[in-house]
Amino acid sequence: MTAGAVSTEGTGWVHDRCGALIRNVERFIHGKTAVVRDSVICLLAEGHLLIEDVPGVAKTSLAKAIAHSISGSMKRIQFTPDLLPSDVIGVQMLEKNEREFQFRKGPIFAHIVVGDEINRASPKTQSALLEAMAERQVTVDGETYPLPWPNIVIATQNPIDLQGTYALPEAQLDRFMMLLRVGYPSIEHEMHIVRDAVARKLPEQLEPMITTDDVGRMIEIARRVEVAPSIQRYMVTIVAATRRVEHLRLGASPRASNALAVASQARAVVCEGRSFVTADDVKAVARSVLGHRLLLTPEAAVQGLTGEGIIENIIDSVAVPQDPWGG
Repeated sequence: MTAGAVSTEGTGWVHDRCGALIRNVERFIHGKTAVVRDSVICLLAEGHLLIEDVPGVAKTSLAKAIAHSISGSMKRIQFTPDLLPSDVIGVQMLEKNEREFQFRKGPIFAHIVVGDEINRASPKTQSALLEAMAERQVTVDGETYPLPWPNIVIATQNPIDLQGTYALPEAQLDRFMMLLRVGYPSIEHEMHIVRDAVARKLPEQLEPMITTDDVGRMIEIARRVEVAPSIQRYMVTIVAATRRVEHLRLGASPRASNALAVASQARAVVCEGRSFVTADDVKAVARSVLGHRLLLTPEAAVQGLTGEGIIENIIDSVAVPQDPWGG
């Protein structure tokens, strides 16, 4: 283990705390362990999460359940076509009995920001999120204001209702570390959902399991999970391969390589309590980290190809490192 690497005691603590967080969210989100787990991985990788699926499959409930399981500041933004950038980041206002303007912070200044139906906001409002999501700060009238740490955006969008929506630009999609889909529940799990509805259970009723201080410490531990040189090369080879696929107009950027690396670190500690990354960690997160960053050609879309499917094919074609600690 190299100097500065995290101890197994530290990763074990994170693994236990994440297990408690996942179980708490699953008290309301039934039968979606993989989605909940990936959401927590995204949280520990200090990445923003986009949940995309058809209406009524608990996208917003999942986001709220995660937010209410953490005892920190949480703000919800309902994105609409008339939402202004100042409604999100804040505005300079002349306060009563004052001779100068004061900055009134918007809802982006929270530890967990739940953005519902983000693709209903205008491109101008969506662009206002770029600095906040990439740099954890906002600039208003030449003044820069840091956001609280940690600061995580969990956004939802509906992929089939096009009326009154604006497709997220590639630059903003690239700011989301992961894109997850919830999917329909099984009959048995849908019975649990109906029972919760009859009992009037809400995600707001969940008790916090961890604090934002815990999240900050967990993020710091995940950052120190070791990534061997050959595993780094394995990640970069997968990302670089997306730039040579004939069905793509745009492959993944170096930012995607960074996202794949930190998500793999988080996955190692969340799922296994490990202090080092393996190829299995990379494979497990690659589709949700890379799939939404690919821009398909019109012909590929007609053929029914998807970004996630292309990533799956690339993973199958790239050799797995036999010696993780080799060069």
